[in-house]
Amino acid sequence: MNKKYSIVIHGGAGTLVKGLMTPEKEEQYNTALNEALEKGYSVLENNGSAKDAVEAAVNHLEDSPLFNAGKGSVFTNDGTHEMDAAIMDGKTLDAGAVSLITGIKNPVSLARDVMEKSDHVFLAGEGAMRFAKSLDYSLECSEYFYDEHRYQQWQNIKDSDTFQLDHSMKKEGKFGTVGAVACDKEGNIAAATSTGGMTNKRWGRVGDSPIIGAGNYANNKTCAVSCTGSGEFFIRGVVAYDVSCLMEYKGLSLEEASSEVINKRVLELGGDGGLIAVDTEGNIAMPFNTEGMYRAYKTSNGQKEVSIYK
Repeated sequence: MNKKYSIVIHGGAGTLVKGLMTPEKEEQYNTALNEALEKGYSVLENNGSAKDAVEAAVNHLEDSPLFNAGKGSVFTNDGTHEMDAAIMDGKTLDAGAVSLITGIKNPVSLARDVMEKSDHVFLAGEGAMRFAKSLDYSLECSEYFYDEHRYQQWQNIKDSDTFQLDHSMKKEGKFGTVGAVACDKEGNIAAATSTGGMTNKRWGRVGDSPIIGAGNYANNKTCAVSCTGSGEFFIRGVVAYDVSCLMEYKGLSLEEASSEVINKRVLELGGDGGLIAVDTEGNIAMPFNTEGMYRAYKTSNGQKEVSIYK
């Protein structure tokens, strides 16, 4: 069983203006990405499943205030935090997703519980919260999610109709969604994605992250994908599933399919962003059409990289 196994993670894509990134900040991001990567990789190394690996990596990113997920989630128009997450198992095509949840420290773990402990795929809002309480989830108080930078971001636009995707900010800021995809020693793959959405979002806006096939998808026949970017466009383009489709029906490689979707199809729709993907051979792809994407990968044949810019 010397199959290649690998894991890829992302912490969002966008206009990561190099001049605005201080060396200290950059080091913090690199450290957080590296820790999450190693957490997920050690699961694979110890014969764990791709599912466990992506959950472990995403949990670590959710616990960091540097990323717009879990602890670092952005403020909504009402001054609250509404988080979304999804996870999918490529072997069985089982999936779980949650949207518009508050007070949950690790939304991706709740998504996994939806997948494994309910008969459903997607729970939202108040109902998702009742489901969490039925499983004795403890709720964090709003202080846990408070971050000064996020708060200022919101204060700047809260009385306007503007909303912001993190990564479209020209000011220094934290960028977006987090996700992970992995291929384990058995050749099974999985994907997980988690986000706090967009600053000042209203009316219960939901992006692509928790939507199976749009921001998150996994199928052993093809690939596992986690997206980051302008969610509305990723939903319209059914981006994650589109990569899988190009592989399944047109016979494209992981690299070709990922590139076609991010560098052509999403752009044609008017969207921007990136994705990470892995196939059952442990091959990886990390295309993005923005200035940068927080990303990292590690494979069992010794390759490893943590990077931010192109």
